[in-house]
Amino acid sequence: MRRPWIVGVLLAGVLLGACGDPASEPEKAPPTPSAPGGTTRQQAPATPTTPVKAPTVLYLGDSLAMENQKVLGQELRKDLDAEYTSAPYSGTTLCDYLEGTNKRSLVPDAHKAAALVRSLRPDYVVLQFWGNAWGYTWCMDGITHAKAPSTYFARYTADAERLTEQIAAAGGSERPRIVWVLQGPDPITPDRVRRVNGIYEERAAASGDVVADAGRTVSPAGARYTWTKYLPCTPYEREHPDYCTQPGGDRTELHFGDDYLHFCLAPTTSTPKPCPVRSPGILRIAREITRVIGERARSR
Repeated sequence: MRRPWIVGVLLAGVLLGACGDPASEPEKAPPTPSAPGGTTRQQAPATPTTPVKAPTVLYLGDSLAMENQKVLGQELRKDLDAEYTSAPYSGTTLCDYLEGTNKRSLVPDAHKAAALVRSLRPDYVVLQFWGNAWGYTWCMDGITHAKAPSTYFARYTADAERLTEQIAAAGGSERPRIVWVLQGPDPITPDRVRRVNGIYEERAAASGDVVADAGRTVSPAGARYTWTKYLPCTPYEREHPDYCTQPGGDRTELHFGDDYLHFCLAPTTSTPKPCPVRSPGILRIAREITRVIGERARSR
């Protein structure tokens, strides 16, 4: 087992490496209208599981969202006939998507959360952020979990509230529902991600929004915050053997090599892009987000 400081250094490199150039725009999936990350719509015949009104979904986040964005779009369109736009920026945290900060940011003004809500009028805004505890984004003012945990959590809580308010104001009378994605285990500081997830849950409860516990799908049963590289295959993965191929049988791989954070089973690159290979962890996360949005859409 690596010493914590060594793993921290590796994660630092992975976060920036997988993120690539933080200022790069999200990859666009052709063919699309002009929209960050690509906006696509596929018509599907109505089924008992299809909502009466197909939802419009906006997906924002950091490098985890960057690698997930294409698979999430496929799942949302396949299951919910969703209209989908993704605009993740690697290396970001909540404050990067805030308007009116007058601070250097990894997200351009046109792609701030409120700006995209005003232009796209989504039904749901999915937010997936690991919590950027390492100081890679200027808008955090150098606040890190390692240096000042209490300050870090207080700032993160305030940013979550402010981002919620901006999204709600931008939506006006047609306020979108926010889906806060709960994160998987953090092998460096296990309690940090637990508390970050708690912030998401408290914010959702306070504002009438929802959470998608995608992190549970990449955690061992009965050990929600224990990190692991392999998990037993799900029934779906057993039916699709390409997802269930690890030595010893009935195991699926979640992480590539020494990358403890991301779920793409391909080496990181200097250019941020959606994951180019089949990756069970990404599919698990995408299917859980889709399930939560589907339940909410059908109940409206």
